[in-house]
Amino acid sequence: MADLSTTYMGIKLKNPLILGASNLVSKPDVIKQIEEAGIGAIVYRSLFEEQVQLESLQLDEELSEYEERNAEMTDIFPGLKHAGPKEHLYNLEKLVKNVDVPVFASLNAIYEPTWVEYAKELEKTGVAGLEINLYAVPGYFEVTGESIEEKQVQIVKAVKKAVKIPVSVKMSLFYTNPLNFIKKVDEAGADGYVLFNRFFQPEIDIEKEEYFYPWELSNPKDHMVGLRYAGLLHGNVEGSVCISRGIYDANDVIKMLLAGADVIQMVSAIYRNSPTVVSDILMDINKWMDDKGYKTLDDFRGKLSRKNMKDPFAYQRAQYVDILTKSEEIFKKYPMV
Repeated sequence: MADLSTTYMGIKLKNPLILGASNLVSKPDVIKQIEEAGIGAIVYRSLFEEQVQLESLQLDEELSEYEERNAEMTDIFPGLKHAGPKEHLYNLEKLVKNVDVPVFASLNAIYEPTWVEYAKELEKTGVAGLEINLYAVPGYFEVTGESIEEKQVQIVKAVKKAVKIPVSVKMSLFYTNPLNFIKKVDEAGADGYVLFNRFFQPEIDIEKEEYFYPWELSNPKDHMVGLRYAGLLHGNVEGSVCISRGIYDANDVIKMLLAGADVIQMVSAIYRNSPTVVSDILMDINKWMDDKGYKTLDDFRGKLSRKNMKDPFAYQRAQYVDILTKSEEIFKKYPMV
């Protein structure tokens, strides 16, 4: 049987499959099934700064309720209805202790002090590493892309300085040149890159004439953008490359490894197919490697990256033009009536 072990941000994993940040971690029985199925690592659901602010506001409000109480009151301590980050940290530490695979924390913050403070708190739970989510939702015309990137690079530097555990950056695709930004973050000391974040986009209900946010899983072809960047990044950055979104079967995983990814994250496939999909994928990767004669992942990782391919234009615009010139081929697949 082939050896599926790999290294992610300097951490040894038994295989390249990682459970991405999601609410699946809130179900102990599900996590047990996922671990038994063979998952290589787990990313705990994200801690959002809104939780931090909510706890702070609620605590202030509940403490103020007792300012006018008298000495005869039997209980002067406020009862927190929502424990916010304290509950998050408690449950994260509990998960770290209850599973036998590396657990990574995930953080979504806004202000630099919060990034630093909660990165330190998350590190105390015993996690193997930290995943920070960088994104900027466009809302102001006067904000430049350069200023956004500069701020985010500073956040990476501040978090790296504050903790000793490895730090990965989960980022969006919405940069003028994602490769340039990843290089900046790489030089800032990031240990890994999760490509790419998936955002919940607003939808409109035309009957109620109002916005709503639908809960949707990723689509099987969502991995194709990540595939391109895995091929472009392999051998050109110091940090590990992790591909997220649209990973549904062994074929998807193998493609990412051939392009140059170190690991992949999956969530939607487990929601759709149950935790057993993890063991199915691992078994199919093993079979493919045995059939090909590969003993380890490094035997073929990056084989089809830009750095290792004989065709230097495989990841360039020339291929896009070539596809368009052969557009008549689509009528063979989808004949028009």
